[in-house]
Amino acid sequence: MLSGIGVEQVYLACGATDLRKSIDGLAVIVQIHFALDPFAPALFVFCNRQRDKIKILYWEHNGFWLFYRRLERGRFRWPQTNEGTACAIDRRQLQWLLAGLEIEQQKAHPALLARTII
Repeated sequence: MLSGIGVEQVYLACGATDLRKSIDGLAVIVQIHFALDPFAPALFVFCNRQRDKIKILYWEHNGFWLFYRRLERGRFRWPQTNEGTACAIDRRQLQWLLAGLEIEQQKAHPALLARTII
């Protein structure tokens, strides 16, 4: 879904967010509460109290994208700690979250940096 987007970082809004907020309201949360730049090349991910809806805010060139996902059954495995803060995750962890998994997978291969052989 989000594979074609060139982002450097993914931020989760820990705890619940009132998803009646639209683009402007979510951008204010990013800027004021998290002290982050909503225009940065990043995805800002928010979840409701029931953990069955997600909104993702993303700035591209001259406007915001707002992605919305609602589950018909089940809940997202959303981190409930540090309510009102943002935590940085990578794109792989975001894919796990959207697939219904925990963002910390114990059996996943660790991410490695490729090194150049000379």
